[in-house]
Amino acid sequence: MSKRTLLVLRIAVFIAACAFLYVRLGRDGAGLQRLFAWFTYAHSPWSALVPVVLLMLLNWSIEALKWRVLVREVERMPFVRAFAAVVAGTSIGLITPNRVGEFAGRVLFLRPDHRVRGAFATLLGSIAQFVVTVLVGALFLFLFPLDFVDQEPGALWPVVRWCALLIGGATVFLYFSPGTLERVFLAVPWSRRFERQVRVLGAFRGQRLTVVATLSGLRYAVFTLQFAWLLHTVGAVPWSTACARVPVIFLVTTLIPTTALTELGVRGSVTDTLVSGGDPVGVVVSSILIWAVNIALPALVGSLILLVARIRTESPDAG
Repeated sequence: MSKRTLLVLRIAVFIAACAFLYVRLGRDGAGLQRLFAWFTYAHSPWSALVPVVLLMLLNWSIEALKWRVLVREVERMPFVRAFAAVVAGTSIGLITPNRVGEFAGRVLFLRPDHRVRGAFATLLGSIAQFVVTVLVGALFLFLFPLDFVDQEPGALWPVVRWCALLIGGATVFLYFSPGTLERVFLAVPWSRRFERQVRVLGAFRGQRLTVVATLSGLRYAVFTLQFAWLLHTVGAVPWSTACARVPVIFLVTTLIPTTALTELGVRGSVTDTLVSGGDPVGVVVSSILIWAVNIALPALVGSLILLVARIRTESPDAG
């Protein structure tokens, strides 16, 4: 990648991220009015918001540690640079379906000749996070049946439970059998030209995979606590209800394909449908706040990082 191409990419990502945030927030005028009203009339809005921001920093710090573990086989990286890479990735993730583009922003912080291998290593981290989200969500669907499970559309929930367990089980197998995942990739014709890079998956063994899965679980616990805290403090939802519903909300929003323009609406609709026993306006505000703190704010900061970070366009030993 030439320096000119990289510069164009940096500027394009920054503009796209800002545009997506502007369009997304502009389309949700009613939600913004509720958010502004909450800030205006809430007794102490910052006492609810500050812990969420601190947990967001912890959340991305855990993700940075996880990514360092994943790319250790490819390239050693200081924590600060790994943290910057993870946050920068959110800016590209913002403009891609289900934020699948996050890895592209991260691997720019690797040496050019390490980026493809780094992308495949990063994939294992995404699989680990997906496994945790799906299995915990399915478990909570079994342990805490929804109040309307016997009503329409409640008849769908048993199907969701079992599908989530099947998907989660299959993904667990692939995650802890990276050699199988490697063979699956190499069976796809277009991926054979990356055979050497795909082989990095086979270098992962049980201990490192367990560490990555554990960090994924810790990160899941952090953003579950964030959302439950907001539902309780802003939406007046009982702690028990909030803690029981948040994993199901994450499960459903993970399985539904979304883009940056639809994710906030989908998350808000799912939250409004699944959470009862609190202030309906506060529940919607909680959904907007968790999106703003965990996705919009990091994406905006990440786009700035991409603009100013030192990103190599050729390997040190090139030419």
